[in-house]
Amino acid sequence: MSTTQSDRLRGLLEPLVTAKGLDLEDIELSKAGRRRMLRIIVDSDEGLDLDLCAELSREISDKLDETDVMGEDEYQLEVSSPGADRPLTEHRHYVRATGRLVKFQLSVEGDKGDKGEELIARILGVDDEGMDLEVPGVKGRKATARRVAFTDIARARVEIEFNRKDKSGMQKEEEA
Repeated sequence: MSTTQSDRLRGLLEPLVTAKGLDLEDIELSKAGRRRMLRIIVDSDEGLDLDLCAELSREISDKLDETDVMGEDEYQLEVSSPGADRPLTEHRHYVRATGRLVKFQLSVEGDKGDKGEELIARILGVDDEGMDLEVPGVKGRKATARRVAFTDIARARVEIEFNRKDKSGMQKEEEA
């Protein structure tokens, strides 16, 4: 997708998304045979429900039909959440992942190109500079606290936990 079309789509759709109290995470345009697929990825602090996605999808479809931004060719529109395997790249992603187990690839001395330490830890709190983590103990050892700055993170992704404990300590089934 050309930068111009991406920018035009973002400029056209972002006001619709933010009016619903959502964040526009990504716009993906790809070819599927003779058709094109336009995937709009949205998220919020409270999560998404199917009714809200359907309502937003209708509004986006109407807005795209009013303009020529997609041209004359057929396309399929999909409005969805980022999914569990989305990389954490924005401050808000880390805030939303508070309480979750995350796999971090740390950079070497702030150099995002080199692979450093791999760390799996639970996010306890997030501020402007970084986050406080709880690193699970290994082989019966106690968990340890650790601080990680955003500048030290090369990559991060939430780990799926099927028997994650919620804040009250009760077992909770994780939705994938």
